[in-house]
Amino acid sequence: MALQSMTGFARREGTSGRWRWAWELRSVNGKGLDLRLRLPPGLERMEAEVRRLAGESFSRGNLQASLSVTADENRFEAVLNRQALAAVLAMREQLDGVIDPAPLKLDTLLLVRGIVEFREGEDSEEALAGRDADIAVGLLAALSDLKAMREQEGAALSRILLDHVTTIEGLTRTIDIDPSRSLQEIAARLAAQVALLMDGMAALDRDRLHAEAALLATKADLREEIDRLKAHIAAARDLLVKGGPAGRRLDFLAQEFNRESNTICSKSNASAVTAAGIELKVVIDQFREQVQNLE
Repeated sequence: MALQSMTGFARREGTSGRWRWAWELRSVNGKGLDLRLRLPPGLERMEAEVRRLAGESFSRGNLQASLSVTADENRFEAVLNRQALAAVLAMREQLDGVIDPAPLKLDTLLLVRGIVEFREGEDSEEALAGRDADIAVGLLAALSDLKAMREQEGAALSRILLDHVTTIEGLTRTIDIDPSRSLQEIAARLAAQVALLMDGMAALDRDRLHAEAALLATKADLREEIDRLKAHIAAARDLLVKGGPAGRRLDFLAQEFNRESNTICSKSNASAVTAAGIELKVVIDQFREQVQNLE
């Protein structure tokens, strides 16, 4: 599966008979999948299906889906109000001999309010079912377009994140092979410090001092942090290559990267290691910022 960004846009429109419809989908970052729908009156019944299809395509992101449906032409039909017509005819009979008994004409009846009503014609059930089916097909196409755009941006993010992982790996190697971390260098540095202390304070217990120095050397060792960084690097690279909804797991690894880099900087007793640790923190922050955009 390809990595997906959580940002994207898609629009699909079409016609079905006299109806014109358009789907518009927008997606931005979100902790989970939050779908907000705007459906025209009469089509609210589509909500459950829209949510189901969106859930099959995406697992994270704030998704807005709006549907507009308009009629290209208005069709009107005349409806005869038979009760009103009967009332008019009955009145005519009652007024027989009082008014002109000339036959009523159609144009005269049309002038009588309520005799004929004009209303918009209704589509047949078959026509409406066909329209709804076309709208559903358009939704599938719009979701596919949105997914393609999110995957395209996800591929670009994947390349950026892999570059960051490579940089993190290089800085980890720099720290690992720094001369200050060799046993000989650590021993020489501690020996010099112990000798300096012993020269100035002869009353110090030499054995106790050597024990404390050994404890400090153990605390300053970066082996565990470097090994964990290497493991996290391998895991991050594996997630980026496999793809799929890996955003949450990569965000967790970014936190672990940051934890190890903080420890390295706090334990460091060499300027080169400290500098590499600080640069490592900068790259990790960039990595985590980009991870926030992934599904």
